[in-house]
This record gives sequence, structure tokens and C-alpha cells, in this order.
Amino acid sequence: MGQQIEPLAPPDSFHLSAAVGWLELGNHREANEELEKIAPALRGHPGVLKVRYEVYAKARKWEIAVDIAQAITKAVPDISYGWFHLAYALHELKRTQEAWNVLSPVADKFPDRYLIRYNLACYACQLGNLAEAMEWLDKAFDIADKQSLKLMALKDPDLAPLWGEIAKI
Repeated sequence: MGQQIEPLAPPDSFHLSAAVGWLELGNHREANEELEKIAPALRGHPGVLKVRYEVYAKARKWEIAVDIAQAITKAVPDISYGWFHLAYALHELKRTQEAWNVLSPVADKFPDRYLIRYNLACYACQLGNLAEAMEWLDKAFDIADKQSLKLMALKDPDLAPLWGEIAKI
């Protein structure tokens, strides 16, 4: 939203860009090596934390990803990335109620982020709150391209209990 992140200066910006490149190539280990070349005092920079989260998400090391996402929410609470990924990592750890508890209070803070509403639908569905899940999915449909989101929802195992309802939309 309104919060700006100060960019890193060279050479740290080069290492961050290289880490992003390694992630795009599918190599999270090399990406992490590039992040380790960044000056220790700058490793808590939100841009570095964002890429580090991606490294641990690719490695499916969700406990560490939770810690990193929490640091992002503290550093830049007005940017949705940290909240969204904190909830996602918790859900991956089968801590779906915690994921819900993290994301639902901040949803209105990011009114244009359809994936927040979509994930809240997934979490509600997994928690057995099917009517609430459909409400969140309807909110996501109001923001996003309805047809492509519908196709995504019909493939998402988190929403399987609602596939019949989603198909009617």
C-alpha cells in the first residue's frame, strides 16, 4: 500500500538480483548463497527477507518461512506480502486456524488483494465453515477475473468440498 521500501545499493543489490535470478531458474540453494553475500547489517531488509522467504518456501521449510514472514510483517506491516505468506506458511504446517487468525483481521487493509480473500476461502473451507468460505470466494470473484479464478478454485484441493457450488458460478 503506502509504505515504500528503500532499495539496496550495490553490491548488495547485485546479490539480491542474483538471488532472484537463481530462484527463477529453480535453484533455491544458489539463491540462498547469494543472499549470504549481502552485508549482515542489511539481511533484515524487507526485500532480502522477501527473497529469503521464497528460498525457504521452495525448500518447503515452513517453520523457518513462518519466522521470516513474521519479520516481514513487523518491518513492513502495510504491505500485504508478509501477512499473506505468513498465513500460507502456517497453513502448509497444518496450522490452518492460525493462518485464518493471521489473515482475516488484515483483509480489509488490502481491499484490492483477491488472493487474500481466496486464501481465506480455502482456510474457512478447511476449517469446515463452508458458508463463510463461499462468502470469501465471492469477494475474491468481485476483485479478480472470475473465469480464471473459478478454474483455479475447481482445481484447488482446499476447496474440494465446495467444487459443486463453485461449478454453478
